[in-house]
Amino acid sequence: MMNGKERISRQLKRQPVDVIGAAESFWSFTQDKWVRDGKIPEGTNLTDHFNFDYEGAWIGNLAIDPEFANVTVAEDEDTITYLNGNGATLRSHKKHASTPEHLGYSIRNRADWEEKAKPFLKPTPNRVNFDGYRAAREKADREGRFLFVSNVNAFEAIHPITGHEYMLEGMALDPDWVLEMAHVFSDLIINLWEELFAKVGKPDGVWYYEDMGFKGRPFMSPDMYRELIMPAHKKSFDWAHGHGLPVVVHSCGMVDSFVPSLVEAGMDCLQAMEVKAGMDLLKLYKDFGEKISFIGGLDVRPVATNNIPAIKAELDAKIPLVKKRNGFILHSDHSIPESTEYDTYRYFLDYGRKLGTY
Repeated sequence: MMNGKERISRQLKRQPVDVIGAAESFWSFTQDKWVRDGKIPEGTNLTDHFNFDYEGAWIGNLAIDPEFANVTVAEDEDTITYLNGNGATLRSHKKHASTPEHLGYSIRNRADWEEKAKPFLKPTPNRVNFDGYRAAREKADREGRFLFVSNVNAFEAIHPITGHEYMLEGMALDPDWVLEMAHVFSDLIINLWEELFAKVGKPDGVWYYEDMGFKGRPFMSPDMYRELIMPAHKKSFDWAHGHGLPVVVHSCGMVDSFVPSLVEAGMDCLQAMEVKAGMDLLKLYKDFGEKISFIGGLDVRPVATNNIPAIKAELDAKIPLVKKRNGFILHSDHSIPESTEYDTYRYFLDYGRKLGTY
């Protein structure tokens, strides 16, 4: 039997393993439900509980003001509205997990960027939790798990300061501004991680979060991606490879048209592949399975509705095929919501591992 570090290291190179690796993302409300239902003790580490093969350490605060404490602007029974360190005003739900509603942004154009953001985006020590990373690295080594260092990349770093609307308008009306922002953020994360690795040591891989699509379509055209975001991606992917680290890219939404360029830029593994957004794991495997590995692509909706026959059908239809090149790692196509019963997820994981045993 291999441990998680051995298994994931080999799967990212599409080398033979004993069983497909597995990991998962859970909403906090899901874990709260399982505690209330008496399925797990309070404070359970789900990575340990389910014996997952990898874990991540989120390293690097990319906010304009990394020490800014959110300021509450308004609050009611269900929501809280706040101002954050990027000068953005957001509204979040209190009773269920969701993406915050975007209400306003102070960075709307190049002039705002030059005055209110760019001068402050420097690789200062207060942006990195060195002790937290050290603890995560020691734990992963102790448990025999593969450790990813993770953060957003260019696209997902820009929109928190500008909002999607101003960023996408900028792509059309002032593309050089967006290209500059992409490079500033990719340089920032590279510089932060260079210092981190020098002081504490390297992880096993790099994980970039880039939600570049929504239902049925990406946020930009493939040409705009290649012109404005891909250069920053290639720089950061090349940097990771220069340290001997494989690169996983997470992207929610429909990003099928970006995959050829992501592969060209150096992506080693694609994660999420949301079925409800239009992504198709089997098609991606057919087209790119010799070049990259995959994490996810298994429709979470039957899991969320606790439909065991549909879960079985989903796993039966995909895992025996996509495990053939050794590069498929078990994960839902997004994350496990609070409607999911513990026993349902246990079935998804256990049956998936059974199908994925070589």
